[in-house]
Amino acid sequence: MPILEVNNIKKHFGKTEVLKGITFSLEKGEVLSIIGSSGSGKTTLLRCLNFLETADEGSFSVAGKTVFNAADTSTLSEAEIRRNRLHFGLVFQSFNLFPQYNILKNITLAPTLAKCGTPEEIDQKARALIERVGLTDKIRNYPCELSGGQQQRVAIARALAMEPDILCFDEPTSALDPALTGEVLRVIKDLKSGDSTMIVVTHEMEFARGVSDKVIFMADGVIEESGTPEEVFGHPKSEKTRAFLSTSLEKI
Repeated sequence: MPILEVNNIKKHFGKTEVLKGITFSLEKGEVLSIIGSSGSGKTTLLRCLNFLETADEGSFSVAGKTVFNAADTSTLSEAEIRRNRLHFGLVFQSFNLFPQYNILKNITLAPTLAKCGTPEEIDQKARALIERVGLTDKIRNYPCELSGGQQQRVAIARALAMEPDILCFDEPTSALDPALTGEVLRVIKDLKSGDSTMIVVTHEMEFARGVSDKVIFMADGVIEESGTPEEVFGHPKSEKTRAFLSTSLEKI
C-alpha cells in the first residue's frame, strides 16, 4: 500500500487554473523530486498537501486513510485539519524560524504544544535531531547567529521533530548561495538512508537525478512526465521535458 496517494488535485486562484488534475503515489521510504519551471504549480501542490491551501477538487490519502477530499471539506473541523496536517512536515525555502527562540526552543516548541511526550523526552529527541543535522555546537544560538545553511538545517530538524509520515521540501536551497547549498543537500541525502519518505521541490537537477526514486516534471499545472531518474533525465519522452532539461542541465 502506498504511503501517499494523490488523486486529481485541482486548484484555481480566481480564473487562473494552477493545478489541472495532479495524480501520483509514493511508497514508504521513497524520495520524489518535483521539477519544473517557476509557475508550473509545484509549490501550490505542496501547500495543498500540507493544508496551507485547500484544493478545489480531488483527494489524497496517507497509509490508506483519506485525509482530504474536496467533496467533504465542509465536514472537517479545525481540529481534524490540524491532525491531518501532522502527516506532513514542510521545510520552507525561507526557513521561517522563530527569531526570538534559540535552536533548541525552535525544535521543541511544536512537540511541546502538541504534547508529544514528556518535557524530558521532547528535549532528548530535539538534541538528537540537532546532532543529526550537525549543529550540536550551536544548540543555544539564535537564528540571527547562524548562516543560511545552518538555519535551513534547523528547519529540517524542526520538521522531523513532529515525526511526519512524509517530509516535504519547497526548494530548500533556493535562498542559499552555492557554498551553503551542499551542506543542506547532504542532510537531505542522509535522511534518505534513514528511510524517510520525502517530496522535494527543487531546481537542483544533479540532486534530483542522484537521490530520487521518482521524478515528476510539472508544466502548466499538469504532470508532463514522470518516472525514474534514468527515465526522466536519460530518456525524456516529452518535448517540454527535453526543452526544460536542456536549459537546466546547461547550468550545472
